[in-house]
Amino acid sequence: MIFRIDLKIFVFLVLFYFTRQIQIYAIIMIFCMVHELSHLLAGILLKMKVKRVSLLPVGLSIEFSLTKKDYNEKILNANKLEIKKMMIAIAGPLSNLFIMLMISFMKINTNLSTTILYANFLIAIFNLLPIYPLDGGRILKSIFSLLCNKKTATIYCNRISNMSLFLLTFLFSLLIYDLKNIGLLIIIVYLWYLILKENKLYKMKLRVYEMLKYL
Repeated sequence: MIFRIDLKIFVFLVLFYFTRQIQIYAIIMIFCMVHELSHLLAGILLKMKVKRVSLLPVGLSIEFSLTKKDYNEKILNANKLEIKKMMIAIAGPLSNLFIMLMISFMKINTNLSTTILYANFLIAIFNLLPIYPLDGGRILKSIFSLLCNKKTATIYCNRISNMSLFLLTFLFSLLIYDLKNIGLLIIIVYLWYLILKENKLYKMKLRVYEMLKYL
């Protein structure tokens, strides 16, 4: 297993410190890690092997390695691997929902409990956006993979991801103008970074699919 730290996390720390939002960022980071550890637990329970753990500006990122056995199971049982991927992806938002329910049932009315509720709500909603590689995008891609072939699933997922980000950028632009919140700007810029990175991989995948077509 490989562990790495994304140096952009220090940029985020500086930005949130000077905008006086370091406390909410710290709380969000803590529960982002809980979110990702839920993915890890789900993967371990499903007997997936951890390949890499990365500390990112938005928490931990856990990557699982696929073995020949996993691919064989997908071929033999049609969609077993995609179902596993969906279960791992949904585990993160479910952990945030569970924390929200716990805080609600405890009925603790303090600023900290309100912040925890708010943080977990944001993490769950953010990760369920239909933008790959967020959890919502991963779930969407697995659903398309269950319904059609891998190439078509990749194309549909990429198109929906880009359309969703354009709509989100428009919405965030209005909110940034109204609320004057630099945190929203940082989030949307980071999402664009992820999407542009994924778009490069998407073009490479399409070229691979084209090459395989002629084999």
